[in-house]
Amino acid sequence: MRRLLFGFQTTALRYLAIAGLTVMFSVSGVVAQSGAQDQKPAANSPSAADVAKDSQKKTDEFVEATQAINGPAGNPECVWLGRRVVVLMWRDDLDTAFRHLDLYDRFGCPGGHVQATFRCLVRFGALDPKVPDSLNGRVHACWINPNAQPQTAAVTAPAPAAAATPAPAQPEAKPADAPK
Repeated sequence: MRRLLFGFQTTALRYLAIAGLTVMFSVSGVVAQSGAQDQKPAANSPSAADVAKDSQKKTDEFVEATQAINGPAGNPECVWLGRRVVVLMWRDDLDTAFRHLDLYDRFGCPGGHVQATFRCLVRFGALDPKVPDSLNGRVHACWINPNAQPQTAAVTAPAPAAAATPAPAQPEAKPADAPK
């Protein structure tokens, strides 16, 4: 009797397992098909023209850096890694910045250029968070010319008028030993 009961349980479990696997595979197939149909280009995703334009802009920046900077700091790998180090330092991600700086040094790039670029960036001060790519643009400008100075508003107070009216007369001081 026990064998009959055990055999019945095994057969029932087999059928349940087969039914469960069938349901699982059919559900995963439906989910995969609906996922493939739902993949439409998002409104914010860049088009091929935007990607090509962005790629051309980056290439132009590397060419500009190579022409403006003599020596290894103008090499494309030094420009790319160095600018990333400066951006990461600005965002206070120092652990990642130091790892990138190790790579920067390994390529034989000058560490002093990163320091000068970061100094330039700090001199310019706060960035407008509403303007996209303001940080990247400023880092690129400082990379090209680390000695750049921020534009200061040349507002000077008008010089005071030089004694336009005569000062009131002061009574003369009498000497201490003068008779009263």
